[in-house]
Amino acid sequence: MTRSERRLTILLRVVGAANALAVVAVFMPRAWILACHEMLGMGAFPEAPIAEYLARSTSLFYALLGGVLWWLSLDVRRYARVVTVLAVATIACGVILLAGDMRAGMPWWWIVGEGPFVVALGVVFLLLQVRARSEARAAEEAGPPEGRDDAGPGRNESDVEGTADT
Repeated sequence: MTRSERRLTILLRVVGAANALAVVAVFMPRAWILACHEMLGMGAFPEAPIAEYLARSTSLFYALLGGVLWWLSLDVRRYARVVTVLAVATIACGVILLAGDMRAGMPWWWIVGEGPFVVALGVVFLLLQVRARSEARAAEEAGPPEGRDDAGPGRNESDVEGTADT
């Protein structure tokens, strides 16, 4: 695994774990939702059932995304194309969130903290993915380290059963 692949793996796992925590909001009591809403300075939470439905279903999708990110982190080289698509989609979502937050009249700290952060996260995913591909290609072109061949890590051809000259 290259350095960039390791960094990408760690980032996917950290972001995935953070997103997975949204599952708490799916099941928490309505009173907690009301308290969080007021604590954020957004006034009283709307009484309409659609508001609670949207809060819970959005949280569920964040939790689901967290699981997908963790799954992708298990083999970033194998899922490289998916990670690239995810990175580009994350950038697009950040831009859309920024516009939506501004249009909705969200507080300045929300506007600054959500859309731009999501865009930056997508850019970091993308940069790490591009670097990981480049590093993996360079490693493949360089061939196995000296003392190794296709017999496997740290093994010479003569170490493989049936190939030793006797």
